Amino acid sequence: MNQAIKRVWIALTMMFVICLAGLSYIQFFSSEKLAENSLNKRQLFREFDLPRGAILVDGKPIAESVPTDDGQFTYQRRYNDPQQYAHLTGYYSLANGSTHLESELNDWLTGSSSDLVFDRLTAMFTGQTAEGASVELTIDGELQKQAYEMIPDDLEATIVVTDPKTGDILAMASKPSYDPNDLAVHSTSAAAENMKELTSVSGLSPYVNPAIDTPIWPGSTFKILNVVAALESGEYDRTTELQNPNSLDVGSGPPLTNFSAGICDRRPTATLDFIFTQSCNTPFGAMLLDLGEKPFSDVAERFGFGQQLEIPLSVRPSTFPENRTKDQFARAVIGQDDTKATPLEMNMVAMAIANDGVIMQPNLVKKVVAPDLRVIEEPKPKAFSTATTPEIANEVADMMAGPVASGTAMNARVPGVDLRAKTGTAQTGREDANGTALFNSWMTGFAPGDDPQVAITIAIHDVPYNTGHNTAGSLMKKMTEAVFNK
Repeated sequence: MNQAIKRVWIALTMMFVICLAGLSYIQFFSSEKLAENSLNKRQLFREFDLPRGAILVDGKPIAESVPTDDGQFTYQRRYNDPQQYAHLTGYYSLANGSTHLESELNDWLTGSSSDLVFDRLTAMFTGQTAEGASVELTIDGELQKQAYEMIPDDLEATIVVTDPKTGDILAMASKPSYDPNDLAVHSTSAAAENMKELTSVSGLSPYVNPAIDTPIWPGSTFKILNVVAALESGEYDRTTELQNPNSLDVGSGPPLTNFSAGICDRRPTATLDFIFTQSCNTPFGAMLLDLGEKPFSDVAERFGFGQQLEIPLSVRPSTFPENRTKDQFARAVIGQDDTKATPLEMNMVAMAIANDGVIMQPNLVKKVVAPDLRVIEEPKPKAFSTATTPEIANEVADMMAGPVASGTAMNARVPGVDLRAKTGTAQTGREDANGTALFNSWMTGFAPGDDPQVAITIAIHDVPYNTGHNTAGSLMKKMTEAVFNK
């Protein structure tokens, strides 16, 4: 064989071996991953002809596959009470793939989970159609309905309600919202047009659940962690008198100031109790500068900042910045600078204080039920983190009565309910069309104080101060009333 032919033969043989290896890898190692990819349209075509499992709340479907005679597929995905659940269910779409729970729970819903292998084999040998499992959520349908409906339509806001003893998520509602049915239509052109319209709505993304995907400045709700750090240091207690100047020099940046709408300027010195109740900035800034960055960063990490979390939806980590200058650190510890938190994160802070310092793993899945009604998955409550000691958690819980009784959260009081809460008003640096400064307005807390049953968090984006403060208090009050039927 002459040399040229030999080289060609070797090259062709190598290419054949490479192609064979690549095909073998895809067939045996990547086939499942490719099949489960939400962008795999061939897999979607196959799935649309199968009865996908339902997503349930209180035993009723909020997402289900119903028979259709449109001539394209056997089943159509349908969403009930769609707007109040859209940010949880996401959508299951031929044109746009799948998101949120529709994507995360796909193995169970399609019946492809290893937990359902016996069901698939049974269907194959009996000639029946394999069905997916149904997934029951921890959501309380009535609380979810009220949470969604009480948010004003013209605001970008989120409400999260959890059980601090188990981590169960009882409500998670946001506005603006959308109707997933518009994206689940079989017509790819109609679905694409509907998606285009939705993405033009200010403050709305069908790809994002604001409760877990949108960290924003938490403002003074973050002072709950300040108090924990102070008490853990052993250098401060609730009666410690602190300097309370209207302005604090923090180095190279502008001075740190107390909020002009508050009453902090009435006392040149004040106790830790007072500055927490009235949410004074300067004494907290000075106190944390004295304690240092490392102890506070440790507290933030224990409370969940920078931590990975799945509920089972993946939660975007909240952040507390490290290695900051003096002025940056002083602002970061009061919920500004690069400190960013999701509504779920600040709810977890309230959960920790309500539950003797332990944050339970937040969870959306109550149980997974096979087509033959046997329960194949039932998550048990488990701890996510020990954020602080029971003694300090209980001390902070007592302090959180102050804002509701005589401080910044008085407008959230509910007669007969011992609500503990902390407000937050974070500067955004943005203005509305009239030149009015816009803030993120927060409130996070729990009730009742002596035996907490719920942790509630309100987060409102980009509103004037009075609108945000009044609305956050009103929503906290209404949500507390809804929980306790007041």
